[in-house]
Amino acid sequence: MATSLDPSLISALPIFEGVAQGECSAIIAGARSLRFPKNANVFEQGAEAHSFFLLLHGRVRAYKVSPAGEQIVIRFVAPGEMFGVANAIGATHYPANAIAVVDSIALAWPTATWPDMLARQPSLGVAMMRMLGERLQESQTRLAEVSTQEVERRVANMLLRLANQGGRKTPEGIGFDFPISQQDIAEMTGTTFYTVSRILKAWESDGVVATGRQKILIRDPHRLMLLAEPKG
Repeated sequence: MATSLDPSLISALPIFEGVAQGECSAIIAGARSLRFPKNANVFEQGAEAHSFFLLLHGRVRAYKVSPAGEQIVIRFVAPGEMFGVANAIGATHYPANAIAVVDSIALAWPTATWPDMLARQPSLGVAMMRMLGERLQESQTRLAEVSTQEVERRVANMLLRLANQGGRKTPEGIGFDFPISQQDIAEMTGTTFYTVSRILKAWESDGVVATGRQKILIRDPHRLMLLAEPKG
């Protein structure tokens, strides 16, 4: 149960920086601990936002479906991040879908408790606004890349961004501890699966990356950084 969690596991997270240990215990007491098996839906786009979440373990993919039926990956939620906080953007329904890409564990609070939580802990609201600001900046950066950069640079920048957010160093290079497909990269860079596949195949021949089923390994981060830079 959520009440059995050690409050220090929560207070150590950046989102709870500045929240007293006793208050962390009170916050956890109002939450449920939920397990989401791989590929399980956490919530669906357009559904009533009944809860908001803090990911403790695993990885969650947030994506939208356009009116034309096109899927757009927004981000991969990492452990320690809050998500599904519709109240923070003035919404009553979830603006996107969220699905666990690996077995995941999250804390969930009723949406109705969000205003009281902020009133009791203003520092939490400040941290949340900072997190939302960072996500907005990331979205604006991606939009600018789609509008101004050639596809190869967009793909290189996206892989570097993902590596910075959740990459894991190995003797072979930088890998990811969650499944990520070429289709995911295509949706995040505003291009097609076939274009991403062609680019990654060329990079693999040059020793920059290695690919597998829902797996991408950055073998040469320095060369990938050079590919992300403007030409000329």
